[in-house]
Amino acid sequence: MKEKLELPTILIVDDTPENIDVLKGILKTHYRIKVATNGELALRIVEKSKPDLILLDVMMPGMDGYEVCKRLKSNEETVHIPVIFVTAMSETEDEAMGLQLGAVDYIIKPVNAAIVKARVKTHLMIADSRKSCEMVVTERTQELAEAQRSAIFMLGDAGHYNDTDTGVHIWRMAAYAGVLAKAVNWHVEQAKLLELAAPMHDTGKVGISDSILKAERKLKPDEWETMKTHSEIGYRILSRSDTPLFRLAAEVAHYHHEKWDGTGYPVGLKGEEIPESARIVAIADVFDALTNKRPYKGAWSLDDAFKSIERHSGTHFEPRLVKAFLAVRNEIEAVKQNWDSKEALLPEERFIDSL
Repeated sequence: MKEKLELPTILIVDDTPENIDVLKGILKTHYRIKVATNGELALRIVEKSKPDLILLDVMMPGMDGYEVCKRLKSNEETVHIPVIFVTAMSETEDEAMGLQLGAVDYIIKPVNAAIVKARVKTHLMIADSRKSCEMVVTERTQELAEAQRSAIFMLGDAGHYNDTDTGVHIWRMAAYAGVLAKAVNWHVEQAKLLELAAPMHDTGKVGISDSILKAERKLKPDEWETMKTHSEIGYRILSRSDTPLFRLAAEVAHYHHEKWDGTGYPVGLKGEEIPESARIVAIADVFDALTNKRPYKGAWSLDDAFKSIERHSGTHFEPRLVKAFLAVRNEIEAVKQNWDSKEALLPEERFIDSL
Protein backbone atom coordinates (compact mmCIF):
# COMPACT_ATOMS: atom_id res chain seq x y z
CA MET A 1 0.00 0.00 0.00
CA LYS A 2 1.41 3.36 -1.03
CA GLU A 3 2.04 5.93 1.70
CA LYS A 4 -0.25 8.93 1.33
CA LEU A 5 1.68 12.09 0.46
CA GLU A 6 1.18 15.04 2.80
CA LEU A 7 -0.46 18.02 1.13
CA PRO A 8 1.52 21.29 0.92
CA THR A 9 0.49 23.89 3.50
CA ILE A 10 -0.73 27.33 2.44
CA LEU A 11 -1.00 30.18 4.97
CA ILE A 12 -3.65 32.77 4.05
CA VAL A 13 -3.22 36.15 5.76
CA ASP A 14 -6.06 38.68 5.43
CA ASP A 15 -7.98 40.83 7.92
CA THR A 16 -11.27 40.26 6.06
CA PRO A 17 -12.91 36.85 6.78
CA GLU A 18 -14.80 36.90 3.47
CA ASN A 19 -11.52 37.12 1.55
CA ILE A 20 -10.10 34.22 3.54
CA ASP A 21 -13.22 32.15 2.79
CA VAL A 22 -12.88 32.80 -0.95
CA LEU A 23 -9.24 31.69 -1.03
CA LYS A 24 -9.95 28.67 1.17
CA GLY A 25 -12.73 27.64 -1.17
CA ILE A 26 -10.38 27.80 -4.14
CA LEU A 27 -7.48 25.91 -2.55
CA LYS A 28 -8.80 23.56 0.16
CA THR A 29 -9.16 20.56 -2.16
CA HIS A 30 -5.44 20.38 -2.97
CA TYR A 31 -3.74 22.00 0.03
CA ARG A 32 -3.74 22.15 3.81
CA ILE A 33 -4.92 25.64 4.77
CA LYS A 34 -3.91 27.79 7.73
CA VAL A 35 -5.26 31.30 8.26
CA ALA A 36 -4.27 34.47 10.09
CA THR A 37 -6.30 37.65 10.36
CA ASN A 38 -3.35 39.97 11.06
CA GLY A 39 0.39 40.23 10.53
CA GLU A 40 1.42 39.52 14.11
CA LEU A 41 -0.57 36.28 14.19
CA ALA A 42 0.86 35.26 10.82
CA LEU A 43 4.42 35.58 12.12
CA ARG A 44 3.58 33.54 15.23
CA ILE A 45 2.08 30.78 13.07
CA VAL A 46 5.13 30.72 10.79
CA GLU A 47 7.45 30.57 13.80
CA LYS A 48 5.69 27.44 15.10
CA SER A 49 5.14 25.63 11.79
CA LYS A 50 6.51 26.85 8.48
CA PRO A 51 4.04 26.77 5.57
CA ASP A 52 5.10 25.92 2.04
CA LEU A 53 3.67 29.18 0.65
CA ILE A 54 2.01 32.35 2.01
CA LEU A 55 -0.84 34.34 0.42
CA LEU A 56 -0.51 37.75 2.02
CA ASP A 57 -2.81 40.77 2.05
CA VAL A 58 -1.11 44.18 2.02
CA MET A 59 -3.55 46.57 3.68
CA MET A 60 -4.11 45.31 7.22
CA PRO A 61 -4.46 47.20 10.52
CA GLY A 62 -1.36 47.22 12.69
CA MET A 63 1.42 45.44 10.82
CA ASP A 64 0.79 45.61 7.08
CA GLY A 65 1.74 42.94 4.55
CA TYR A 66 4.88 44.74 3.43
CA GLU A 67 6.26 44.67 6.98
CA VAL A 68 5.32 40.99 7.39
CA CYS A 69 7.16 40.16 4.17
CA LYS A 70 10.18 42.22 5.21
CA ARG A 71 10.43 40.32 8.50
CA LEU A 72 10.07 36.97 6.83
CA LYS A 73 12.84 37.80 4.37
CA SER A 74 15.17 39.04 7.13
CA ASN A 75 14.94 35.71 8.98
CA GLU A 76 17.18 32.87 7.87
CA GLU A 77 14.53 30.34 8.89
CA THR A 78 11.79 31.87 6.72
CA VAL A 79 13.60 33.67 3.91
CA HIS A 80 12.88 30.95 1.33
CA ILE A 81 9.12 30.63 1.94
CA PRO A 82 7.39 31.92 -1.24
CA VAL A 83 5.17 34.94 -0.55
CA ILE A 84 2.41 35.99 -2.97
CA PHE A 85 0.69 39.30 -2.27
CA VAL A 86 -3.08 39.19 -2.76
CA THR A 87 -4.35 42.75 -2.70
CA ALA A 88 -6.68 45.35 -4.17
CA MET A 89 -3.68 47.68 -4.60
CA SER A 90 -3.11 47.53 -8.34
CA GLU A 91 -0.69 50.38 -9.01
CA THR A 92 2.61 49.46 -10.67
CA GLU A 93 4.53 51.04 -7.79
CA ASP A 94 2.68 48.81 -5.29
CA GLU A 95 3.60 45.70 -7.22
CA ALA A 96 7.20 46.84 -7.56
CA MET A 97 7.39 47.43 -3.81
CA GLY A 98 6.15 43.91 -3.06
CA LEU A 99 8.59 42.28 -5.46
CA GLN A 100 11.45 44.40 -4.14
CA LEU A 101 10.75 43.12 -0.63
CA GLY A 102 11.11 39.54 -1.83
CA ALA A 103 7.60 38.44 -2.82
CA VAL A 104 7.47 36.05 -5.77
CA ASP A 105 4.16 37.23 -7.25
CA TYR A 106 1.25 39.67 -7.00
CA ILE A 107 -2.44 38.78 -7.44
CA ILE A 108 -5.04 41.55 -7.72
CA LYS A 109 -8.42 41.35 -5.96
CA PRO A 110 -11.11 40.36 -6.70
CA VAL A 111 -9.28 37.09 -7.32
CA ASN A 112 -9.83 34.74 -10.21
CA ALA A 113 -9.91 31.08 -9.09
CA ALA A 114 -7.98 29.79 -12.10
CA ILE A 115 -5.24 32.40 -11.65
CA VAL A 116 -4.89 31.67 -7.92
CA LYS A 117 -4.61 27.92 -8.53
CA ALA A 118 -2.08 28.38 -11.33
CA ARG A 119 0.13 30.85 -9.46
CA VAL A 120 0.17 28.78 -6.27
CA LYS A 121 0.98 25.56 -8.16
CA THR A 122 3.71 27.29 -10.18
CA HIS A 123 5.48 28.82 -7.21
CA LEU A 124 5.35 25.63 -5.18
CA MET A 125 6.98 23.83 -8.12
CA ILE A 126 9.61 26.57 -8.41
CA ALA A 127 10.32 26.35 -4.68
CA ASP A 128 10.80 22.57 -4.93
CA SER A 129 13.09 23.00 -7.93
CA ARG A 130 15.07 25.67 -6.14
CA LYS A 131 15.69 23.35 -3.20
CA SER A 132 16.99 20.65 -5.53
CA CYS A 133 19.15 23.11 -7.45
CA GLU A 134 20.57 24.58 -4.26
CA MET A 135 21.88 21.17 -3.23
CA VAL A 136 23.68 20.79 -6.55
CA VAL A 137 24.97 24.38 -6.57
CA THR A 138 26.24 24.07 -3.00
CA GLU A 139 28.33 21.06 -3.95
CA ARG A 140 29.65 22.54 -7.18
CA THR A 141 30.55 25.96 -5.76
CA GLN A 142 32.37 24.75 -2.65
CA GLU A 143 35.76 25.34 -4.25
CA LEU A 144 34.77 28.87 -5.32
CA ALA A 145 33.45 29.62 -1.84
CA GLU A 146 36.73 28.49 -0.29
CA ALA A 147 38.65 30.74 -2.68
CA GLN A 148 36.43 33.69 -1.80
CA ARG A 149 36.87 33.10 1.93
CA SER A 150 40.62 32.92 1.44
CA ALA A 151 40.59 36.26 -0.39
CA ILE A 152 38.55 37.85 2.40
CA PHE A 153 40.95 36.49 5.00
CA MET A 154 44.02 37.74 3.16
CA LEU A 155 42.64 41.23 2.49
CA GLY A 156 41.22 41.60 5.98
CA ASP A 157 44.42 40.38 7.61
CA ALA A 158 46.57 42.55 5.31
CA GLY A 159 44.82 45.67 6.57
CA HIS A 160 45.89 44.79 10.11
CA TYR A 161 49.23 43.15 9.37
CA ASN A 162 51.12 45.68 11.48
CA ASP A 163 48.29 46.28 13.94
CA THR A 164 49.57 43.87 16.57
CA ASP A 165 46.98 44.60 19.27
CA THR A 166 43.83 44.14 17.20
CA GLY A 167 43.56 40.37 17.82
CA VAL A 168 40.38 39.07 16.24
CA HIS A 169 39.04 42.59 15.73
CA ILE A 170 38.12 42.27 12.07
CA TRP A 171 36.16 39.05 12.52
CA ARG A 172 34.47 40.09 15.76
CA MET A 173 33.34 43.48 14.45
CA ALA A 174 32.06 41.76 11.29
CA ALA A 175 29.89 39.53 13.47
CA TYR A 176 28.61 42.62 15.30
CA ALA A 177 27.73 44.18 11.92
CA GLY A 178 25.80 41.05 10.93
CA VAL A 179 23.79 41.11 14.16
CA LEU A 180 22.93 44.80 13.71
CA ALA A 181 21.97 44.36 10.04
CA LYS A 182 19.53 41.61 10.99
CA ALA A 183 18.18 43.75 13.83
CA VAL A 184 17.11 46.43 11.31
CA ASN A 185 15.54 43.78 9.05
CA TRP A 186 18.14 43.44 6.33
CA HIS A 187 17.39 40.51 4.04
CA VAL A 188 19.26 37.54 5.52
CA GLU A 189 21.41 37.09 2.41
CA GLN A 190 22.45 40.75 2.43
CA ALA A 191 23.28 40.55 6.15
CA LYS A 192 25.53 37.57 5.42
CA LEU A 193 27.17 39.50 2.59
CA LEU A 194 27.84 42.44 4.91
CA GLU A 195 29.39 40.11 7.46
CA LEU A 196 31.77 38.88 4.75
CA ALA A 197 32.51 42.40 3.48
CA ALA A 198 33.10 44.04 6.86
CA PRO A 199 36.46 42.35 7.64
CA MET A 200 37.94 44.17 4.64
CA HIS A 201 36.98 47.64 5.92
CA ASP A 202 40.58 48.58 6.76
CA THR A 203 42.29 46.97 3.76
CA GLY A 204 43.63 50.42 2.86
CA LYS A 205 45.91 50.41 5.91
CA VAL A 206 48.40 48.46 3.80
CA GLY A 207 49.26 51.87 2.36
CA ILE A 208 49.98 53.48 5.77
CA SER A 209 53.46 53.38 7.29
CA ASP A 210 54.32 51.47 10.48
CA SER A 211 55.41 54.67 12.22
CA ILE A 212 51.83 55.93 12.03
CA LEU A 213 49.97 52.67 12.59
CA LYS A 214 52.04 51.70 15.63
CA ALA A 215 52.32 55.17 17.17
CA GLU A 216 51.66 54.94 20.94
CA ARG A 217 50.75 58.62 21.07
CA LYS A 218 48.34 61.07 19.54
CA LEU A 219 49.11 61.49 15.86
CA LYS A 220 50.45 64.79 14.57
CA PRO A 221 48.11 66.71 12.19
CA ASP A 222 50.03 65.65 9.08
CA GLU A 223 50.17 62.04 10.28
CA TRP A 224 46.43 62.08 10.92
CA GLU A 225 45.79 63.33 7.37
CA THR A 226 47.90 60.44 6.07
CA MET A 227 46.02 57.95 8.26
CA LYS A 228 42.68 59.15 6.87
CA THR A 229 43.72 58.21 3.34
CA HIS A 230 43.35 54.50 4.21
CA SER A 231 39.62 54.78 3.42
CA GLU A 232 40.23 55.83 -0.16
CA ILE A 233 43.14 53.40 -0.61
CA GLY A 234 40.91 50.54 0.53
CA TYR A 235 38.16 51.66 -1.83
CA ARG A 236 40.53 51.73 -4.80
CA ILE A 237 41.85 48.24 -4.02
CA LEU A 238 38.49 46.59 -3.39
CA SER A 239 36.59 48.26 -6.23
CA ARG A 240 38.84 46.50 -8.76
CA SER A 241 36.54 43.49 -8.41
CA ASP A 242 33.03 44.06 -9.79
CA THR A 243 31.18 41.45 -7.72
CA PRO A 244 28.41 42.06 -5.15
CA LEU A 245 30.73 41.12 -2.26
CA PHE A 246 33.61 43.35 -3.26
CA ARG A 247 31.36 46.23 -4.33
CA LEU A 248 29.90 46.14 -0.82
CA ALA A 249 33.36 45.81 0.74
CA ALA A 250 34.59 48.81 -1.26
CA GLU A 251 31.58 50.85 -0.14
CA VAL A 252 32.20 49.97 3.51
CA ALA A 253 35.94 50.67 3.27
CA HIS A 254 35.29 54.07 1.69
CA TYR A 255 32.63 55.38 4.05
CA HIS A 256 32.91 53.66 7.45
CA HIS A 257 34.54 56.77 8.97
CA GLU A 258 31.77 59.13 7.82
CA LYS A 259 29.63 60.52 10.65
CA TRP A 260 25.88 61.07 10.86
CA ASP A 261 26.36 64.81 11.49
CA GLY A 262 28.66 65.25 8.48
CA THR A 263 31.94 65.70 10.37
CA GLY A 264 33.54 62.43 9.26
CA TYR A 265 35.89 61.58 6.41
CA PRO A 266 36.90 61.18 3.60
CA VAL A 267 33.96 62.98 1.91
CA GLY A 268 32.01 64.52 4.79
CA LEU A 269 28.72 62.83 3.93
CA LYS A 270 25.79 63.51 6.25
CA GLY A 271 22.80 61.44 7.42
CA GLU A 272 21.34 59.08 4.87
CA GLU A 273 23.88 60.22 2.28
CA ILE A 274 26.12 57.66 4.00
CA PRO A 275 25.39 54.12 2.75
CA GLU A 276 23.58 52.10 5.42
CA SER A 277 26.24 49.40 5.19
CA ALA A 278 28.89 51.89 6.31
CA ARG A 279 26.64 53.28 9.05
CA ILE A 280 26.25 49.78 10.46
CA VAL A 281 29.96 48.96 10.25
CA ALA A 282 30.84 52.29 11.89
CA ILE A 283 29.01 51.28 15.07
CA ALA A 284 30.47 47.76 15.04
CA ASP A 285 33.99 49.07 14.42
CA VAL A 286 33.93 51.71 17.16
CA PHE A 287 32.31 49.40 19.71
CA ASP A 288 34.96 46.75 19.17
CA ALA A 289 37.76 49.33 19.33
CA LEU A 290 36.41 50.64 22.65
CA THR A 291 36.14 47.23 24.28
CA ASN A 292 39.63 46.07 23.34
CA LYS A 293 43.15 47.16 24.25
CA ARG A 294 45.03 49.37 21.82
CA PRO A 295 48.59 50.77 21.96
CA TYR A 296 47.16 54.11 23.06
CA LYS A 297 44.37 52.93 25.46
CA GLY A 298 43.11 50.18 27.69
CA ALA A 299 39.96 48.15 27.08
CA TRP A 300 36.70 49.79 28.18
CA SER A 301 34.05 47.90 30.10
CA LEU A 302 30.99 46.78 28.13
CA ASP A 303 28.78 49.18 30.07
CA ASP A 304 31.02 52.14 29.25
CA ALA A 305 31.23 51.14 25.60
CA PHE A 306 27.46 50.85 25.19
CA LYS A 307 27.02 54.20 26.94
CA SER A 308 29.52 55.79 24.57
CA ILE A 309 27.66 54.47 21.51
CA GLU A 310 24.41 55.82 22.96
CA ARG A 311 26.03 59.18 23.81
CA HIS A 312 27.15 59.65 20.20
CA SER A 313 23.71 58.94 18.76
CA GLY A 314 22.81 61.73 16.36
CA THR A 315 26.41 62.94 16.03
CA HIS A 316 28.67 60.06 15.06
CA PHE A 317 25.97 57.42 14.60
CA GLU A 318 22.46 57.19 13.17
CA PRO A 319 19.95 57.24 16.09
CA ARG A 320 17.81 54.46 14.60
CA LEU A 321 20.82 52.14 14.37
CA VAL A 322 22.00 53.03 17.87
CA LYS A 323 18.57 52.14 19.25
CA ALA A 324 18.66 48.80 17.43
CA PHE A 325 22.23 48.11 18.61
CA LEU A 326 21.27 48.69 22.23
CA ALA A 327 18.20 46.48 21.81
CA VAL A 328 20.36 43.50 20.79
CA ARG A 329 22.93 43.97 23.56
CA ASN A 330 22.59 40.35 24.67
CA GLU A 331 23.45 39.11 21.18
CA ILE A 332 26.39 41.51 20.93
CA GLU A 333 27.76 40.34 24.27
CA ALA A 334 27.38 36.71 23.18
CA VAL A 335 29.38 37.45 20.01
CA LYS A 336 32.13 39.08 22.07
CA GLN A 337 32.30 36.16 24.48
CA ASN A 338 32.45 33.71 21.57
CA TRP A 339 35.28 35.55 19.82
CA ASP A 340 37.22 36.25 23.01
CA SER A 341 37.35 32.49 23.55
CA LYS A 342 39.08 32.12 20.17
CA GLU A 343 41.96 34.51 20.85
CA ALA A 344 44.40 31.61 21.26
CA LEU A 345 43.60 30.14 17.85
CA LEU A 346 45.59 30.82 14.71
CA PRO A 347 44.14 33.48 12.35
CA GLU A 348 43.21 30.90 9.71
CA GLU A 349 41.39 28.78 12.28
CA ARG A 350 39.56 31.79 13.67
CA PHE A 351 38.37 32.74 10.22
CA ILE A 352 37.27 29.30 9.06
CA ASP A 353 35.47 28.69 12.33
CA SER A 354 33.60 31.98 12.01
CA LEU A 355 31.81 31.11 8.76
